[in-house]
Amino acid sequence: MIAAIPEALGIMFQPMNFIMMIVCGVIGCILGAIPGLSGGLGITLILPMTFALDTNLSFSMLVSMYVGGVSGSFIAAVLIGIPGSAASIGTCYDGYPMTRNGKAAKALSIGIMGSFIGNFVSCLVAVLCSGAIADVALMLGPWEYFALCLMAITMVVGLSNGSVFKGLLSAFLGLFLSCIGGDLVTNQLRFTFGNTNLYGGINVVVLLMGIFALQQVATAYAKGQQEMPPVDAKSLSGFGLTLKDFTDNMKTIVVSLVIGLFIGFLPGMGSGISNLIAYGQAKRMDKHPEKFGTGYDPGIWATEVANNAGVGGAMIPMISLGIPGDATTVLLLSAMTIKGLQPGPMFIQTNPTLAAYIYVIMMISSIAIVFIELFTKRWFPLLLKAPYHYLFSAILVICFMGAFSSTTSMFNVYLVLVLGMLGILLDVFGMPSTPLMLAFILGGKIESYFRMGCSYARGDLTSFVTRPISLIFILIAVWSVIGPMISKLIKSRKNGKNA
Repeated sequence: MIAAIPEALGIMFQPMNFIMMIVCGVIGCILGAIPGLSGGLGITLILPMTFALDTNLSFSMLVSMYVGGVSGSFIAAVLIGIPGSAASIGTCYDGYPMTRNGKAAKALSIGIMGSFIGNFVSCLVAVLCSGAIADVALMLGPWEYFALCLMAITMVVGLSNGSVFKGLLSAFLGLFLSCIGGDLVTNQLRFTFGNTNLYGGINVVVLLMGIFALQQVATAYAKGQQEMPPVDAKSLSGFGLTLKDFTDNMKTIVVSLVIGLFIGFLPGMGSGISNLIAYGQAKRMDKHPEKFGTGYDPGIWATEVANNAGVGGAMIPMISLGIPGDATTVLLLSAMTIKGLQPGPMFIQTNPTLAAYIYVIMMISSIAIVFIELFTKRWFPLLLKAPYHYLFSAILVICFMGAFSSTTSMFNVYLVLVLGMLGILLDVFGMPSTPLMLAFILGGKIESYFRMGCSYARGDLTSFVTRPISLIFILIAVWSVIGPMISKLIKSRKNGKNA
């Protein structure tokens, strides 16, 4: 893949690819900066637009929007103390206090540079690691891949906020939805209830439009998330950083980079977790932990380096194993499927230029975004004044247009409404949607690998636990579910004894 980088650079600098990379990167920043929206929402909305586009142009748009969305989420966290997404929750703790202390320019500059360092370096690591991981993965069989997909889903379930049972129920619902349509082997129709529109199953774009985009707009509107507090725009001029700021915080930067990469690599964990873990670690390492929460530099460096390092980390399992690292790479995996590509161990060997191109887009777009953010940061407060009634209306129109264009059928438009209502119910009952989406994407693979494993072993189900690597993955999957319950039980008993 490394040998294909020069060719990938040549493709990237083709005028249309380069222009759309910049445009979508900026749009991703804007969506990431506005609380309630995100770069993932942007990817969902433009996914149907890429159907008729060239593969390289499609990934120029999708990947750069991913990078821009994660990078831009710190803007609202710094200026108004409200994170643009879960990736920048930790940034609020010191970013907003620094702004209130009259150092908005410095807080924004730390966020911009921290995002760039995390993103660019993690992509370099991903380029070096993906090929080696893919080579190892080629030695695995269907038993290991079944266990790996199962582990990916259960890890997301185990990390679900609230009840593990709700996460499991969400995952089972996703597996059920993936079973709708014709059987993979016999072509026997399943759960179609005689509706010919369901013979081919539920279109992945329709599911994402309903469960993700429509649900996000409806719940944000219902919760009254349309008005932002006023922004203190003082002290937004100047860079605000010196070389000493980088050297003094180098230890925090390196540790946060490692944390972000590692957590990004684990399926389903993502930047929403890595930024908080990095913040806690930075506080433990620092000589003055009492300064955290008062506008302290390491607090911003830690969260922004870690959450952006998760971008490169999440791409490694997606490219090498066909397992999405976070909720947004689920969308990118969907885009690959729509384009007829098969991400996994053979992807790098069969599509070395495209694999290199994806990483090149990530690195070049991160360079472009850092310059754009530095030169436009004085106008950041204007992003937070965008009228939500216009944004929500435009998003709904794009959702319905995307659903219709995916199969040119009005049935999919109605299905988006049904799935949107399902997404709202999930939110009302506190059930996470990420396990559902991940289970839906991996449902076909789990069924296929399970059947292949049974067939190769002539019906012997013990083959899934007698192969060492498969057994390890299954044990991790089981622990991901029962581990949080055991920890909760032990904690409650300790609290009972103390009481």
